[in-house]
Amino acid sequence: MIPTTLRRIAILFGLLAASALAEDIREGDGGHPLTRAELLQRLAGADFLLLGETHDNPLHHRARAALLRDLAAPAGRIVLEQIDRGTRLDPALPLEEALERAGFQRSAWQWPLHEPVFTAARERGMPLVGGNLGRADGRRIATQGEAAVDPALAALLAEAPLPETARRELDADLVDGHCGRLPAARLPNMRLAQRARDASLALTLIEVGDAPALLIAGNGHVRRDYGVPPLLTARAPTARVVSVGFVEVTAGATPDPETLRGRYDFVWFTPPVEREDPCAGLRMP
Repeated sequence: MIPTTLRRIAILFGLLAASALAEDIREGDGGHPLTRAELLQRLAGADFLLLGETHDNPLHHRARAALLRDLAAPAGRIVLEQIDRGTRLDPALPLEEALERAGFQRSAWQWPLHEPVFTAARERGMPLVGGNLGRADGRRIATQGEAAVDPALAALLAEAPLPETARRELDADLVDGHCGRLPAARLPNMRLAQRARDASLALTLIEVGDAPALLIAGNGHVRRDYGVPPLLTARAPTARVVSVGFVEVTAGATPDPETLRGRYDFVWFTPPVEREDPCAGLRMP
């Protein structure tokens, strides 16, 4: 594990190296370019605002932190994928102590990568609450299937069954996320576990009440085709749900908007980060 101080230095140098690159923000359908100011205008008035991420890209956390600081109206609550449902961060405690007490797994989330966005939320007085399915619950669903799904989550999933196209997209992403080594027999339960996580996040967003409710989660969770948005729409059909994907693209490359059509309302392109091969040494249990 990289010591915290060295990780902070690496993040700083990564941000400085990318600071000269122009922001590339597009409409999700059609690819029309937007300025950052125009994006903020489009986000205003959302009942649910979902901000994605590639977990290990510091540029995504930095960009979202800036958005939080500049939103016209602060979020009523911010729901975090990084914390289990039913927990909250105590605003009276220092951030790191509050995270530890809430069960935040520092090594799993490569702390302090998320520090900018958590700090920005606190600066604007936005309460932080957990929304994710617990790891033990996710493992039970992945092995036992429907019998292990909480009834409240199962009810929401039944209200928004996946269309065939969205199911194929999710299955392909699950297989790709497991480096092509996910056995076909395990795929249905893995899909169900992923959807249960989405349902947990969606129910938490609905239950916090105050608008706008904001989600901080991975890009897969904020996708319009198979993530949290269709579940929110099923339970709150008149609500305005807006998702922003933060997607890596090689510097100098021209993103193809057709490859992202139907996934996000808006896409914020950033350079990728250098990372080790995530598939090296992977073994399926």
